[in-house]
Amino acid sequence: MRIETYGHEIEVTPALRDYVETKLRRLERHFDEHPFEVRAQLGTRKPDYLAEATLSLPGRTLHADASAQTMYAAIDVLADKLDRLLLKHKKKKEDQQQQRVPRGEYAD
Repeated sequence: MRIETYGHEIEVTPALRDYVETKLRRLERHFDEHPFEVRAQLGTRKPDYLAEATLSLPGRTLHADASAQTMYAAIDVLADKLDRLLLKHKKKKEDQQQQRVPRGEYAD
């Protein structure tokens, strides 16, 4: 998994970059066999802090954003949202695979 973190009108410190990477690394547990890429953008929208991320999977792109009183809280909320999005995507994918009819068999 590749994580790219950048700031919009703020400087991304090494501590913020490490925090984002630590929080988003937990997303790997859902898709360890498929490499994916995350682009995280950190910024401010007065009076709150804003964290956005775009996650690129093979054949799919997921996006989430979050705002909170502190940047660290916004990153936490963002990681939770991305985790739920990935679980939803994974469940849809599994459901689609189960609905496929194997070759040579017919559905009644």
